[in-house]
Amino acid sequence: MVQGPILLVILLLGIGFIVLSTSKWKLHPFISLLIAAYGIAFAAGMPVLKIGQTIRNGFGGILNYIGIVIILGTIIGTILEKSGAAITMADTVLKVVGEKRPGLAMSIIGYIVSIPVFCDSGYVILSSLKKSLAKRTKSSAVMMSVALATGLYATHTLVPPTPGPIAAAGNLGLENSLGLVIIVGLIVSIITMLAGYFWATLCGKKYKSAEDLEELTISYEDVKKQYGNLPSPSKAFAPIIVPIVLITLGSIANFPTHPFGEGTLFTIFSFLGKPINALFIGFFFALSLLPKLDEETLSGWIGEGLKSAAIIIMVTGAGGALGQVLKSTPIGNYLGTTLAKYHLGIFLPFIIAAALKTAQGSSTVALVTTSALVAPLLSTLGLASEMGRVLTVMAIGAGAMTVSHANDSFFWVVTQFSGMDVSTAYKSQTLATLVQGLVTITVVSILSFILI
Repeated sequence: MVQGPILLVILLLGIGFIVLSTSKWKLHPFISLLIAAYGIAFAAGMPVLKIGQTIRNGFGGILNYIGIVIILGTIIGTILEKSGAAITMADTVLKVVGEKRPGLAMSIIGYIVSIPVFCDSGYVILSSLKKSLAKRTKSSAVMMSVALATGLYATHTLVPPTPGPIAAAGNLGLENSLGLVIIVGLIVSIITMLAGYFWATLCGKKYKSAEDLEELTISYEDVKKQYGNLPSPSKAFAPIIVPIVLITLGSIANFPTHPFGEGTLFTIFSFLGKPINALFIGFFFALSLLPKLDEETLSGWIGEGLKSAAIIIMVTGAGGALGQVLKSTPIGNYLGTTLAKYHLGIFLPFIIAAALKTAQGSSTVALVTTSALVAPLLSTLGLASEMGRVLTVMAIGAGAMTVSHANDSFFWVVTQFSGMDVSTAYKSQTLATLVQGLVTITVVSILSFILI
């Protein structure tokens, strides 16, 4: 196989191809990642007869762990969206936080909803609530828009079972520690959410959007009526809360100290805490949200979730293929040895993810690709411990939100559904994601000094 500095050139060319092909040539990330995997394998001198097997093993290996989890999570998100459960969750948070703090309420609502629901969909679902609440409380529409967007973004890149973070956890060998990833992700993303909220309050004082000037055409109450009878808060939150609690208990059960013993209780919590089992139970809780059991819901709604999951699964699998190629060539070791001189540590995953995110727009692609790239480097970076791997997921998530601009579909969803012109959106939403990313990596680096 090829050795020396040429390996770094091969890697940079591979990354450059992914960025260029997805951002400029608009090639789908699935094909782009596969081409990069083949290209790097051939260029690095991998035996020709091993290339196909390596790519196949990488693709299947990552999906073996998270394929069904992604499907179940996406179906749950679709049901929450279509049943009006997301609206119920929003109502519940409003009652707790109160209408005197509408911006904070929007941030918290986004933070919760984006755990199972993609941030693009979440923003569309909640935009009517945001508009009516802004009018009702005479708040800045820009402030409300950015607060909602940054709340959604915080958990989207940091908390499983959102596909990006769960794929990163899988690539980094954390399939048995997902509860720990969730706990750390929830804690870190609270600070990320608050950073976005404070930036939103500053933007609200400086900028205005068309939404600030327009009359409200449909009230929040009218939006709620479109869903018919909304589910109760306990039913609405259960499909999210139950799997998270079960996964967390499963991780606790497997602590070396065995807090639940090693008998029946340990077996029960270990079984229920496996992500696939926990999400399947969450799916059954989601079924209770269906307004009726017929072809439209049991086949149509679930079918929509399957279609949404398919693209995510394919991109994740292609990222796993690329990761396996990198592990099977000397690229990882050479890169790790070279970068060790610069003592970048936890900042390296952040820098790579931020570069990929800014260049090609997709947070999920940035999470999947970066985790595949840094997996072979963990020992060299001093991040091979369990907590080191967990914080690496957080660092990659921080980079994967830095920054959202014109090549990111979420940027345009926020712009179109908030009445902001592009210039205002850059100064508010784009800079908000930069602030969130920098604050998050700062928090993660502090945690790495304490916990690693």
